[in-house]
Amino acid sequence: MIRATRYHDISCGHRVVGHEGKCANLHGHNYRVHFTCEAPAVDTLGRVIDFSVIKRRLCMWLEDEWDHRMLMWADDPLHAYVRDIDRSVVKVPFNPTAENMAEYLVTVVRPEALEGTSVRLVEVTVEETRKCSATYSL
Repeated sequence: MIRATRYHDISCGHRVVGHEGKCANLHGHNYRVHFTCEAPAVDTLGRVIDFSVIKRRLCMWLEDEWDHRMLMWADDPLHAYVRDIDRSVVKVPFNPTAENMAEYLVTVVRPEALEGTSVRLVEVTVEETRKCSATYSL
């Protein structure tokens, strides 16, 4: 197997329900999300997948769905209140930690985004800060 990785930067807010510190508050990050794609062999040009395809199918999904939005868990008691005052809130089916975001991108977003290619998204790393990141791998 051979892999290719591209990253994309977005800014969005969240809060971690049940967190024992500051992350329980509404706040935001400048996230860097790394997408790692895998194929059994390179194409005739020597690529796993063209980096522009990763951008179009995965990075632009982030731009359209999460960039400059507030990610809130559907079970968050604040969700309904915040949603009613700000339509930029995105309801997600998980507590929006970097770990859960990475898993969601690989297991839910990926299958549809790369449909029709022979490439698999096998790993996503979500960096919340330069010092803190989480990775989900198949």
